[in-house]
Amino acid sequence: MNIRMVDTITQYQKIKDEIDLELNKVFESGAYINGPIVKQFRNNLSQFLNGAHVVACANGTDALQVALMAAGVQPGDEVITTPFTFVATVEVVALLGAKPVFVDVDPQTFNIDPEKIEAAITPKTKAIVPVHLFGQCSDMESILSIAQKHGICVIEDAAQSIGAEFTFSDGRVEQSGTMGDMGTTSFYPSKNLGAFGDAGAIFSNNDELADKAQVICNHGSEVKYYHQSIGVNSRLDSMQAAVLDVKLRYLKEYNQARNEAADLYDSLLSDCDDVFVPYRAPYSTHVFHQYTLRIKAGRKARDLVQAKLNEMGVPSMIYYPVSLHLQGAYEEYGYQPGDFPVSEKLTEEVLSLPMHTELDESQQTFIINSLKQALTFSKTEKV
Repeated sequence: MNIRMVDTITQYQKIKDEIDLELNKVFESGAYINGPIVKQFRNNLSQFLNGAHVVACANGTDALQVALMAAGVQPGDEVITTPFTFVATVEVVALLGAKPVFVDVDPQTFNIDPEKIEAAITPKTKAIVPVHLFGQCSDMESILSIAQKHGICVIEDAAQSIGAEFTFSDGRVEQSGTMGDMGTTSFYPSKNLGAFGDAGAIFSNNDELADKAQVICNHGSEVKYYHQSIGVNSRLDSMQAAVLDVKLRYLKEYNQARNEAADLYDSLLSDCDDVFVPYRAPYSTHVFHQYTLRIKAGRKARDLVQAKLNEMGVPSMIYYPVSLHLQGAYEEYGYQPGDFPVSEKLTEEVLSLPMHTELDESQQTFIINSLKQALTFSKTEKV
């Protein structure tokens, strides 16, 4: 079987005519930067997000940096986040001269543990950045309550969770990325809503913060050649906007397909005691950007399983092999092995299986049968 970790090719082929039509409109218009399609996509995405402002930018990393800048993060400030995430979340904090302050994650959701946040707050704390990892929202009700109590800004890293919904205890349902002061996302091609290159966005229900983010993205300028503040050059080009605007029409369908694939994986693994399947929190829907298992026997078994899967033609990925507090780039902050035991344990156990909108039952059955064989092999090798 030709199994891909992510199948963007087949997905494109199904909507090729629609995408090609919109791209041709861009080519014929010559409006490659800030063209009308960018505004159209922003408006349509805002509608999807129940009216939140959308500031389009060049990529998800820029989105995080611009959001932190709009929040007023300065050198010497502290930003609380998780060590179990992609490096961009922490990289932008360091680039602004602020200090990343790590808080360990919940072993079931892989998201920041709200019960540990308050102990990390100091007078220097400027923001909390919860990461909605693998497609499921963090416990935002608890996080927002803590932030409000201490007057701290919340910036959601929703790069993997667009379309996920959070249900508050009062029954309110909110979209991922729209609950905090700001939210950010990435439209990297492998995302649930993926461009054909780099792209990103910032979300906010706060008019002032959205305006600040927009100005920062445009060299700190509201009027051409007049610059009121320090900014960056981060724009969503018209071609990516055209692709995203078409794919936005299918986002709910794509997320549903991922949930159906996750359900089938769960069912096929119901008799397997060697793994933990992904946990689904009661307060959040899951859009399964990744389907991430935990291999109970730990790193050696996990690595053997991955190698055996590769031999059998089944791709897999380890997101993430090293917790950020132990990465060489962040040694200066003084963290040590053992500081965040849950994150460190997850780096030894996690393994993500193929997850995309084009998976079919035969492929998934082959993947899980191969996984079970690999798990058996790992036990033999360990002996």
